[in-house]
Amino acid sequence: MLFRSEQPIMKTSLIKSSLALAALIMLNPTSAIAADHTDSPAAADDPAADIADLYVWHTEDERLVSVLTFAGLTGAGEPASYDDEMLYGIHIDRDGDNVSDHDIWFRFGEDTAGNWGVMASGLPGETDPLIGAVDEVLDSDAGAQVFAGPREDPFFFDFEGFTDTLATGTLSFDAERDSFMGTNVTALVVEMDLAAVADGATSLSMWATSRRKN
Repeated sequence: MLFRSEQPIMKTSLIKSSLALAALIMLNPTSAIAADHTDSPAAADDPAADIADLYVWHTEDERLVSVLTFAGLTGAGEPASYDDEMLYGIHIDRDGDNVSDHDIWFRFGEDTAGNWGVMASGLPGETDPLIGAVDEVLDSDAGAQVFAGPREDPFFFDFEGFTDTLATGTLSFDAERDSFMGTNVTALVVEMDLAAVADGATSLSMWATSRRKN
């Protein structure tokens, strides 16, 4: 795959925009979600940079799963939003000071045949980036797994019920009505060993960013 740079961290001077979502995951509860589906026109006009959700949970077999979604409200059957000018980050704070102690970076690249690939750098226990094709589960030497590709948006919300509630003052939500049904997002999924990510911490603060080069 052809990536514009083997160095995934861009200097601040190259940043055009940065969007972020945050989640706090205690290592006793099993999940955390941060959501953002209403954006400024500038963000909405740049789907590849527009983060929708960050989902984080850990499994009974001590694995940590993080799902970063972007380019929401994509119609079923439409292509995913891959952009080699974008840098995506998942950031992990282990000591509660709101400063990242570990960063995992993702970027996309396209070869001369038009095939897209993804590169993940900073996976716990790995010294080299994990590189492979999109729409495939990629396995790292240290046991992490990465997937990038389109998925149905798992976020659930009843916009009609929301607007009716605002207009009438009466709760009007319908549990059977999902405004996001039938729409896709582009997802970056990473599954890792929980102990390697936590590195002794009992709680983790995690957030996601998207950045575009000028």
